Amino acid sequence: MINIIALDGHTLNPGDLKWEGLEALSSFSVFPRTDRSEIIARAQSADILIVNKLVLDRPILAQLPRLKYICVSATGYNNVDLDFCREKNIPVSNVSGYSTPAVAQHVFAMLFALTNQVEKYSQEVHHGIWSKQNDFAYWHQSIDEIYGKVMGIYGFGKIGKAVADVALAFGMKVIVHRKNPQKESFEGIEYVDLEELFSQSDVLSLHAPLTDENKGIISLLNLAKMKSTSYLINTARGGLINESALRNALENKRIAGAALDVLSSEPPPADHILLGLENCIITPHQAWASLAARRRLLNDVVKNIEGYLNGRLRNVI
Repeated sequence: MINIIALDGHTLNPGDLKWEGLEALSSFSVFPRTDRSEIIARAQSADILIVNKLVLDRPILAQLPRLKYICVSATGYNNVDLDFCREKNIPVSNVSGYSTPAVAQHVFAMLFALTNQVEKYSQEVHHGIWSKQNDFAYWHQSIDEIYGKVMGIYGFGKIGKAVADVALAFGMKVIVHRKNPQKESFEGIEYVDLEELFSQSDVLSLHAPLTDENKGIISLLNLAKMKSTSYLINTARGGLINESALRNALENKRIAGAALDVLSSEPPPADHILLGLENCIITPHQAWASLAARRRLLNDVVKNIEGYLNGRLRNVI
């Protein structure tokens, strides 16, 4: 009997999905969370491992001689030592594209939180502030309208394209910076260099994977190129932002605001440098995690493992 073991299943399925697709394939067991010190004991009998963010490096993998296949229940796979897996002929698969609609939705949820401040005004209404006003309408700072504004997109994969589609539907102008602008063209999209991206964007949304080349690309120098009325949104990777530079820009009103779903350290320490800033919205790395997105993710994990068991590998890294 093939043993399938999920070592950190909670983020994928905290209880609102069913594991029946995996249970139907073979012997299956799941641990909500696994500490590094527990991996060997729990994974010793595994033929197939499912991991999300748990690190499977060479020292760990070398102690799992029975392991034949790894399925990453995420798009990113830097938590798995691929060189070791190649040496030992252990295929590794991931899942991509499952979260595109959810992340695009979250981008605009955060943008509207910055521009319309719905939650803030709702709280004021419930606290009686509107009731004390002399007029039927009440606001205490200008409300931004995104129609006609420039949406800048850094990175133009599936999510970047979905964000562009929504931005165009709202009547925004869309400019994009990507590694290979000549790769493909899209109606309504203008490719620009990095300088233009920072200087022209009213909203700059980050959608690139983190690399050695772009780590900290949101720097003091590049933030200084942005409009004082502009907003920064990051649903990609926390490492794209130099967080001390961003704090400086926000405190000094160099940009109007930021909305972040990712940070350099997750979960962040209680004294994280960006916590407590009024013009910085932070959500807890949840843009990807809609019920529908996690259902798609789980279904693809099942299909990946089913493919492996039937000799038809899919989504191999």
